[in-house]
Amino acid sequence: MVIQKFLENPSMTLTVGRWLGRSLPSGTILLLEGDLGAGKTTLVQGLAQGLGILESILSPTFTLICEYVEGRLPLYHLDLYRLQNHEVRSLHPEVYWQGDDFPLGIVAIEWADRLPSLPDNYLKIQLDYQSFSPSLNQWEAVKTSDDFTNIDSPSSRMMKLTSVGNTEYPFLAELTDPRPDLLLTSHPQGSWNPLK
Repeated sequence: MVIQKFLENPSMTLTVGRWLGRSLPSGTILLLEGDLGAGKTTLVQGLAQGLGILESILSPTFTLICEYVEGRLPLYHLDLYRLQNHEVRSLHPEVYWQGDDFPLGIVAIEWADRLPSLPDNYLKIQLDYQSFSPSLNQWEAVKTSDDFTNIDSPSSRMMKLTSVGNTEYPFLAELTDPRPDLLLTSHPQGSWNPLK
């Protein structure tokens, strides 16, 4: 399943994160990709709010892994930006999704392209800057290396969510609904069970 959603500002990124935090089941792994400043940490901040975590969420760029256990599910937030593949291997990130050493929760990994191997099941979330192209009459992705003076709204993003593996998340189709208030009200905690 692949879903795309236009996020017109950081507030909408937080809203989508909150909705995911209220909706995702234990054992979900989120692999977050996108340029610097694309909204990965903002999405995780919303995710934490949706899980009921009150602690401030900052990018763990220098601490590498932050564990938050006071919400409806634990949140394990990893940031691999500063690491090479062999350094990531020594962190043993798989212990967070295997459920042996840590209780299963939500694992959110920024800069997941640095993982030496991928889990069997995960949700990949790609966040890209967007710019409106008048000649094509559509929004298109812009890389941070491009000239930002050509971006109409530097706070707008396109989120592409891809489900990989056997786990199905049928409620994710609701992200395509154009009504922004739907994400504020749908799927209260515990309303969806991936095992059914």
